Amino acid sequence: MPMAQVLFVSKPVVPPWNDSSKNLVRDIATSLERHSPVLTGRSRHLGVFRQLLFATSPDVWHFFFAPNVKTSRAARFARAVRRVPSIHTVCSLPAEEDAIGNLLFADVTVALSRAAFERLRLAGVDESALRLIPPCVPPLSEPGPDRRGELRKKHAIPENTQVWIYPGDLEFGGGAEIAVKGFAAWNRPDALLLIACRPKTARAAVERLRLMDLARRWGIASQVRWLGDTLQIHELLTLSDFVVLVNRSAYAKMDYPLVALESMCLARPVLVGRGTPSEELAELGAAVAVEPDAEALADAVRRLSADEASLIELGHRAHSVATSTFSPKQVAAAYERLYEEIRA
Repeated sequence: MPMAQVLFVSKPVVPPWNDSSKNLVRDIATSLERHSPVLTGRSRHLGVFRQLLFATSPDVWHFFFAPNVKTSRAARFARAVRRVPSIHTVCSLPAEEDAIGNLLFADVTVALSRAAFERLRLAGVDESALRLIPPCVPPLSEPGPDRRGELRKKHAIPENTQVWIYPGDLEFGGGAEIAVKGFAAWNRPDALLLIACRPKTARAAVERLRLMDLARRWGIASQVRWLGDTLQIHELLTLSDFVVLVNRSAYAKMDYPLVALESMCLARPVLVGRGTPSEELAELGAAVAVEPDAEALADAVRRLSADEASLIELGHRAHSVATSTFSPKQVAAAYERLYEEIRA
């Protein structure tokens, strides 16, 4: 079969690289070997819709977005008019009460986790039109002690300070509050908590003020650094001892947050929430699943800290899994097989 063109329909794939869905598009598109990627450029919404309806069409349309009424309706209409083979990668799931089956439109829908696959199946999506292909992250080198020491000096963090980092959302999932409460329950006056969150909505500022007030009341305000959206996230992950992403839900987040996979690439111990899709990372031995509760988080960190050898081994396993199971080359190859399948 000759090389086909695949149109990636997504948010504009341009810097800054702080959005899971556009990072996923970038990494898949640049890893294709038998297909030619076409990106939708900087256009949004109406411009993309016009491109689907009127531009010369590539051989396959590949959509990347969280199912929603407006976008799904437009994609369904364009597909009916143009009759181009289509794939929809569900980058994150809507709220549980949403009738997700009514928001799907493509020939094949791709889930990023087993949890998402099962929810789609239970929503009535035929398994013949479902696939499970995980997200991916570019490989990162496993840092040695010298590199971590250099970064601690750069960011003015004492070498022996125990550091947690919460790199998730402030507004959704409850993970930020669990991180702050868990850090307070851990009760280590020589430790530091980094909060590195990209504000997604206006609620982020309100939530930050609320959590800052909690930190003051619990006497840990001086131990919490509020970093906001940062271009130095890989450095901050590298110098941290624990990456805490213990959320109650994955709403508004990729099933396996890419920052969790990046942390695993960097051989960092990652703690995720039980009952979320991220718990599947723990089944691979690449993360630790924790009940989404502050005391449970603090207890988990205490247990991990007590066994340095096991903690180092967890980091090695995380790196191994992240650079194999979640490698762009492997994930892109799975999509290329799917492109060929729906064009056959």
